[in-house]
Amino acid sequence: MRSIWNGAISFGLVSIPIKLVNATESHSISFRQIHTEDGGRIRYRKVCELEEREVSSAEIGKGYEDADGTIIPITDEDLAQLPIPTAKTIEIVAFVPADRIDPLQMDAAYYLQAGGAPAAKPYTLLREALKRSNKVAITKYALRGRERLGMLRVVGDAIAMHGLLWPDEVRAPEGVAPDASVTVRDKELDLADALMDTLGEVDLEDLHDEYREAVEEVVAAKAAGEAPREAPAPPSSGKVLDLMAALEKSVRAAKESRGEEPEQADVTRLPSRKSARTAPKRTDGKKSTSTAKKTTATKSTAGTKSAAGTKTTAARKTAAKKTTAKKTAANKTAAKRSTASTSTSTSASASASGKPTAKKTTPRKRTA
Repeated sequence: MRSIWNGAISFGLVSIPIKLVNATESHSISFRQIHTEDGGRIRYRKVCELEEREVSSAEIGKGYEDADGTIIPITDEDLAQLPIPTAKTIEIVAFVPADRIDPLQMDAAYYLQAGGAPAAKPYTLLREALKRSNKVAITKYALRGRERLGMLRVVGDAIAMHGLLWPDEVRAPEGVAPDASVTVRDKELDLADALMDTLGEVDLEDLHDEYREAVEEVVAAKAAGEAPREAPAPPSSGKVLDLMAALEKSVRAAKESRGEEPEQADVTRLPSRKSARTAPKRTDGKKSTSTAKKTTATKSTAGTKSAAGTKTTAARKTAAKKTTAKKTAANKTAAKRSTASTSTSTSASASASGKPTAKKTTPRKRTA
C-alpha cells in the first residue's frame, strides 16, 4: 500500500517512525459527465483568469483569499515550517476508554506502518500497551493543511488511526426527536425485544453492496444491447395503524426468513377504555365466561326465589284447608248435639202431656 504521509508517533520521549496508509477504499461506481446529444466527454480545464490560458498541474499552488478578495500565496514549505509539533508528528496526548469516543466524531481510517527495522520494537511496545490497558490513544496530527484529532487502536497486529472531528464540528441533535409526547407500553417493548432476538447477529463479511451490483447489471445489459431487468414493485408505504400487529408480523417474517416455524407471539393485548367497560363478545355465538357466570347466578337466584315462593304458597293453602276442615267438623258436632238435645226435650214434653210425638221430617239437601 502506498503511504500518504510520513512522520513519527510521539509517545512521551519515545519516537516511533511510521508511514500513514489508507485503511479503506471505495468500490462505488463512478460516472463521467457526457454531452447527451453525441455522447462526448465533458471535461473541466484549469484556466488562469488573468492570462486566460490553460495551465498544468505543476503550475498550480495554494492561496488564501482574504476578506477583501486579495489572494495570499501559501507554499508547501510554509506549511512544513509551522511552529507546531504536529506538523510531522502524531502526538499522543491521552489514553482513554474506548466508550468515551462518540462514533459521530469518527472520520477517515488509516493504518500506521512501522518505518523500518528500528521502529519495530517501539511500535510493538505501543501496540501491546494499548491491548493490555483496553484503552485508546487520543492524538493530534496535521494532514492536508490542517491540524486534526485522532484515535489510535489495535486492529490485529497493527495500529490503526481514526481521524476524529473536533467536538465543535459535531452538531447537536436539536429539533430532530419527535415533539409529541409518546408512551411506549411494556408489551410493545417486549415485542421489539423479540424481534431483535429473532433477527439476531450477522457476519459483516456476508453483507454486500446490492446497489452497486444492480448498477453493474444495468451497465452490462446496455453494453450488450439488451433491456435492463425491470425493477420489482416498491413495498407499500402505508401508515402503520397498529404497532403491535406490525411488530408481530415482523417477528413472524424474520422467523420464516431463517427457516424457523412461526409461532404466535405470547402477547396479551391491553383493552382500551371503551372495551374495558363492555364485556367482550365471542365470535362463536357463546357468551363470555364472565357474562355466563352472571347469567347463571341470576337464574339460580331467580329459581331459588321461585321455589321458595311456591313452597310458601302451598303451605298456606294446606293450612287453610286444615282450618276449614276443623271448622266444618266442629260445626257438624255442634249441630248433632243441638239436634239430640231438642229431640230429648220434645220427647219429655210429649210424655208429660200424653200426646204422641210426631216425627219431624228434615228434607235432605241435594248434592249438586
